[in-house]
Amino acid sequence: MLSSLLDHLRRRRRGYAALCVLLGLWLFTDRPNRAPGPLLEDVLARDFLSIQTRNTPTTYYEGRQGPTGFEYELMRRFADHLGVSLNLDADQNIDEVLAAVREKGDLGAAALPLEPTRDGLMYSRPIMPLQPLLVYRRGLPAPSELDDLEGLEIGTLSGTGTDRVMRELQDEHPWLSWQESDDIEVSALLGRVAEGSLDAAVVFEHQFRLNRLFFPEVEDGFRLGRPLSLAWAFPTGQGLGLLREANRFLDGLQGSGLLARLETRYLGRDDYLEYVGARTFIGHVHARLPKYDSLFRAAARASGFDWKLLAAVGYQESHWRPDATSPTGVRGMMMLTNATAADLAVDNRLDPAQSIDGGARYLRELKERLPESITGEDRLFMALAAYNVGLGHLYDARRIAEMRGGDPDAWRDVREALPLLQEREWHSKTRYGYARGGEPVIYVRNVRRYYEILAYVDRSRQQFHQLNTRRSLSEEDGLFDRVPPSG
Repeated sequence: MLSSLLDHLRRRRRGYAALCVLLGLWLFTDRPNRAPGPLLEDVLARDFLSIQTRNTPTTYYEGRQGPTGFEYELMRRFADHLGVSLNLDADQNIDEVLAAVREKGDLGAAALPLEPTRDGLMYSRPIMPLQPLLVYRRGLPAPSELDDLEGLEIGTLSGTGTDRVMRELQDEHPWLSWQESDDIEVSALLGRVAEGSLDAAVVFEHQFRLNRLFFPEVEDGFRLGRPLSLAWAFPTGQGLGLLREANRFLDGLQGSGLLARLETRYLGRDDYLEYVGARTFIGHVHARLPKYDSLFRAAARASGFDWKLLAAVGYQESHWRPDATSPTGVRGMMMLTNATAADLAVDNRLDPAQSIDGGARYLRELKERLPESITGEDRLFMALAAYNVGLGHLYDARRIAEMRGGDPDAWRDVREALPLLQEREWHSKTRYGYARGGEPVIYVRNVRRYYEILAYVDRSRQQFHQLNTRRSLSEEDGLFDRVPPSG
């Protein structure tokens, strides 16, 4: 009954006040002792969903193109699912979020650990696991078990769930002691480890994946305690309708695979740093990229590409070295051949401004020359492959993909066909013949991964200033409470 009424309200929510009243009476009859509060039909009738949240990298923040973040994406999709707008109240710590949910909010979505014993709250089904992780300052002996932590200065964030795990561990290990704070975020906690005021910290695994790009001095140690669950919190006084609908929505996201894809997009991959040599890359981001940042941005404005993509190409080509030269004679930041440079009117390939501008124009030209049938990301990835191996060999690979029953307009099929240009059986059937076709596959993969890291770095610089403005130790004095040993 509730589901059919909800569907009807969602389609025609205005003008159905009488139906809203009937549905409200039905819900209150179902739970006669429930305290009054905003019911599901009230949300639909008022046309907005009120959410208590926090302004953090893993939850919600203002990006270059507006609000974004993992839980923001879920909130927005849930509001769309209900057919209402979204009203956010942010900039609170977790205890303040939960208090606001009890008093006035429809729900809380703020990296909340599921805690069924909290008074006045009920929780959605789990959204994703929260695995506590012990991280430590590089250079210390690597801890691998709990006993290795004795004597270390450890920090964590109170109210997030990691503090609860520490207290559970302290029941079995009374010597365990740590510091905790509810006034800072994960980045500041990791900053204290990197700077040396803490030896180690306990954070969630996904938080470390997201932030470790900015703190190469911090190593992951070992998983600590049992996993918790991320969930949304609802006030017990608002009835079960909104909670049930949220669970139905989250079930649908998980069943479609979209929930896992959003988690990967916003929170990174388990092997995110290993395959790109993160410390070397991040070191070059700090030491080399600032010299050429404005040149990449200028070339991006002129060519229509994201500057971070052009920078990723430049790193793959030369590691941002303007005097780079290959054995085959390609030179400069973007490694242009003599012929290509001449076509682009680049007089000096070793001039970084000319090289970056020329490389951007060349990539744009390759992208424009591709058949119109290639669209979206497939078009970009094939243009990148052509930058590396040449347009003729790319066309040959498209032909091979077609001969093998694949889609010549899909990068996934062309990617499998490119290495076959190294095999006589296949390159003998093409116009341009043999090519080291495995190289453009690696090339595109690396550019994409460098771009992902630069996107994280750029996002952090703009919103959280994690690279350039870390709080001084004196500013953070007094923010931590020490939890002493229990015995």
